[in-house]
Amino acid sequence: MDVKKSLFDNLQNFFGFDNFKGDQEPIITNILEGNNTFVIMPTGGGKSICYQLPALMSEGTAIVISPLIALMKNQVDQLRAFGGNDNIAHFLNSSLNKSEITQVKADLLSGQTKLLYVAPESLAKQDNIEFLQSIKISFVAVDEAHCISEWGHDFRPEYRKIRQIISVLGDNIPIIALTATATPKVQQDIVKNLGMLDATLYKSSFNRPNLFYEIRPKREVLREIIKYIKNNQGKSGIIYCLSRKKVEEVAEALNLNGISALPYHAGLDPKVRADTQDRFLMEDAEVIVATIAFGMGIDKPDVRFVIHHDVPKSMEGYYQETGRAGRDGGEGVCIAFYSQKDVDKLAKFMKDKPVSEREIGTQILKEVIDYAESGVCRRKQILHYFGENFNETGCNCMCDNCRRPKSTFEGKEKLAEVLGFIQKNGEKFDDAHILNVFLGLETAQTIAYEHGKTPQFGLGKADGELMWKSTVRQSVLNNYLYKDIDNYGLLKLTKQGRDFIKEPYSIKFILSEPIDAETESEEEDTKQNSAVLDTQLLLLLKDLRKKIAKQKNLPPFVVFQDPSLEEMCTHYPISMDELKQIHGVGNGKALKFGSAFLEVIKKYVDDNDIERPVDLVIKTQANKSQMKVSIIQNIDRQIALEDIAKSKGISYEDILKEIESIVNSGTKINLKYFIDEVIDDDRQDEVFDYFRSAESDSIDAALSELGEADYTREEIQLMRIKFMSELGN
Repeated sequence: MDVKKSLFDNLQNFFGFDNFKGDQEPIITNILEGNNTFVIMPTGGGKSICYQLPALMSEGTAIVISPLIALMKNQVDQLRAFGGNDNIAHFLNSSLNKSEITQVKADLLSGQTKLLYVAPESLAKQDNIEFLQSIKISFVAVDEAHCISEWGHDFRPEYRKIRQIISVLGDNIPIIALTATATPKVQQDIVKNLGMLDATLYKSSFNRPNLFYEIRPKREVLREIIKYIKNNQGKSGIIYCLSRKKVEEVAEALNLNGISALPYHAGLDPKVRADTQDRFLMEDAEVIVATIAFGMGIDKPDVRFVIHHDVPKSMEGYYQETGRAGRDGGEGVCIAFYSQKDVDKLAKFMKDKPVSEREIGTQILKEVIDYAESGVCRRKQILHYFGENFNETGCNCMCDNCRRPKSTFEGKEKLAEVLGFIQKNGEKFDDAHILNVFLGLETAQTIAYEHGKTPQFGLGKADGELMWKSTVRQSVLNNYLYKDIDNYGLLKLTKQGRDFIKEPYSIKFILSEPIDAETESEEEDTKQNSAVLDTQLLLLLKDLRKKIAKQKNLPPFVVFQDPSLEEMCTHYPISMDELKQIHGVGNGKALKFGSAFLEVIKKYVDDNDIERPVDLVIKTQANKSQMKVSIIQNIDRQIALEDIAKSKGISYEDILKEIESIVNSGTKINLKYFIDEVIDDDRQDEVFDYFRSAESDSIDAALSELGEADYTREEIQLMRIKFMSELGN
């Protein structure tokens, strides 16, 4: 049989492709010849076919070790669809019940199953090992092989046991290890741990030329995300968050703002996760908001954007997650939000870990910080991290740093000083210590090594931290130095660095720019104070409010309060959904009074050719919404307000503010049970009559008119709530 012809026939018959991509053909041939194989191929390069096609062509069953249940399900579904046969591929993991496991084993014994996907934990079970010893195994594929290494971003201790189990399953079983993200250190760990030093290595370039990389300061991040998605409607995307709580909050906020989004994290029921994945693949959901658990092996070629709401934990994680964008070679935008607060949070998580783990984690995080803060081409930095050199002129402005004008400085003398200091002091220090020396900072280490007495101590104080950080970072990036990863990230001289010390020459370095600090305000409080108030429209809306109030025999403030009208005059809502996003306008208010206001605003926008801002006010986030729902439910059960406040962990004053906000948005609330206990009927009538004829809803004005001796501020506030609820909603 002509193996080459057979390869192409199978590729076309089973997968429908006319040609192999990159190194797929030699990889598959190498596996079919029974050789150990190591594949490093970026996301979207077609790793799966490298083991799926030889499995279909080989005698026996290929065991595919995979870390994620979602990944297994996705790939098994695809193989069954391609082959038109439900027995061609199976998975064996904790999601199956006893009868399903029995059926899988029966299909394996019958020889119909060509691929069995298994989690490393399931593989290690004694009864599974005994069963697998009874079938013919063609080869073992270790997917996401970086999980073997403590230096990999998804380290899984169970992966360390794989080699031992393969040895028990049979003699001379070929292994193929595959990963999309592996630094030279991680590659070394994989080969060593799997005992495949003889493996043929196939390494593709890590460059994804169609991806655009951008780092943004973390300010009003939710507004930025919503604005981006609304400007890119109809495009699929993934938003990564570090915590499950943040995933839920962001997903709810997107839905409240008219974006079809689903949360995905390990805390959800497996069936919900599987359904979420299917809905994303079938385009029932526009956006997935997820922890890093989402996306491994998900074959959705047209993800157009990947956004990191929080700082990524590692460069490998960042590369793999961004790699889920533009797998079809089309547009792929990768935006990450960066703040010192996130970095501090990640550093805090590491405090309680064992010393060795903490040291590794600190070095991994440092690489992320260097990447985010640097002004150098993002692509050059990513590729250098994976041991690949890249000339930034090839970036074609596909990152934010290459698109913006750069400030450069002459680096000859500074580089010579840094390299000379490292050489003279025996290459025993990391970048942090070297920066401390040049900036003249007294630390325990600079004192212990008496580096305060060296001529370099404080030499860079006048130039500032950014210039010296830029020098040290770019001396590594341009291969004058390298980081000894196995030895705490100490900086060592390369041959190029030693040559430079002997004969220095002119070199331009890029000066990094500081990333602006994160704003203190909570994301949900994102009203743009800087927006210009349209006073002409405000007069029109106030006239309309007065007219409606007169028709309904109500004070104008009951219809819409001034802050709501002012927001309408900065954001120009023209649909009911947009109007509901205005502060103080809930569903009830919008339906009761909104149509006339929308008509006036739309006519005004058309008549005056006004360009409306895309970033309308962002709806209240999940935790606030849940509190409001809970308060309404407790009031329906006639629970005292003090008790509701206590159960929510807030003050009595705050509970009144929350209730007022609910009522002002148009929800009817019946507080009669509580008010009747604290204010007698006559006094209630007096306050009610006052508000019926009042010019404004001011509590101070009411107290002045009714007498502070007779009423407390809380009593007036309670009656104002009752008045607004009964007459306005």
